[in-house]
Amino acid sequence: MKKIIISFLIVLSFLNSNTQSKKQLAASIDNIMKDYASANTPGASVLVFQHNKIVFEKGYGVSNIKTQEPINPNTNFRLASVTKQFTAMSILLLEQRHLLSLEDPITKYLPGFPAYGKNIKVKHLLTHSAGLVDYEDLMPLTQTTQLHDTNCLQLMFRTDSLYFPAGTQYKYSNTGYAILALVVEQVSGISFAQFLQQNIFKPLGMKTTVAFEEGKSVVANRAYGHSFENGTWLQTDQSLTSAVLGDGGIYTNTEEYTKWIKALWSYRFLNEAQQQSAWGRTQLDNGKIIDYGYGWHVEDFKQITHPFHDGSSIGFRNSVGLFPEQQLMVIVLTNRNEHDPIEEVHKIASLYLL
Repeated sequence: MKKIIISFLIVLSFLNSNTQSKKQLAASIDNIMKDYASANTPGASVLVFQHNKIVFEKGYGVSNIKTQEPINPNTNFRLASVTKQFTAMSILLLEQRHLLSLEDPITKYLPGFPAYGKNIKVKHLLTHSAGLVDYEDLMPLTQTTQLHDTNCLQLMFRTDSLYFPAGTQYKYSNTGYAILALVVEQVSGISFAQFLQQNIFKPLGMKTTVAFEEGKSVVANRAYGHSFENGTWLQTDQSLTSAVLGDGGIYTNTEEYTKWIKALWSYRFLNEAQQQSAWGRTQLDNGKIIDYGYGWHVEDFKQITHPFHDGSSIGFRNSVGLFPEQQLMVIVLTNRNEHDPIEEVHKIASLYLL
């Protein structure tokens, strides 16, 4: 009887210690996120996913200053460039199905592309090494309507050269990912938004995640973007480039995003070697190594080489840090046009990478 009582006390002590640890972690995260916590200002959604379990999730601030709706883990944010990992996966799925090759020239799928792009391959678009001019810099000053991915292709006819020969350098390129969305459409025969829905979102049960198209789809539980101007927060949710899907048009929430991450590190879509390539540094055609894989930046943090990505657009700043070997993911989505939350991601990750 005494042994049973002692065992019970040991278990109870462990549970109490574990509960206290969770409270301490939560308090630490609250402190890290204190600048987002005002009840009447745009804020953030934070989630920590460890060993296939959500170990922390919380919303801070409001999703819309007009309605004062509080942010929660089901609030959907525009991912901005965090979208690129989904665009890259779409291409990799088509490669896996032998419908394209990363070595294919893009003119195979976009035969009308300007002659200066004849040496650009699909892999160059994925790794930001194509040298394409930023479509934002080619927009006419008279532009008043939103651009779509196909408009980004049209803007390529407003220049006659690349920044550098394809495959020789790295330069982050929203243009490349808009073009990749068009390649997906050409190869699959359906729209990019439909491809994502049928091949990624629906299979994973990401029920409210969407590549948003005005007039065609709806964002449930939507967070609206904001900017701080002249001492007050203003809603600044859309710009002329907000309708481009391939480089930044997906909306999701922190809870549904965990389904995506679980699929990646369990190799549901790609085998281990393929997924590790997507998460790893890339060697360019000239032998140079760059800190980008397929839809993911790569960095060294706390002596761990791992993938991450930021996303920035008018009214939104996002960041996700993924540590596959440690089975840890930290995501911070914000609906305010200031500060890079990679700082918060690093601080939160440090609490769990002990």
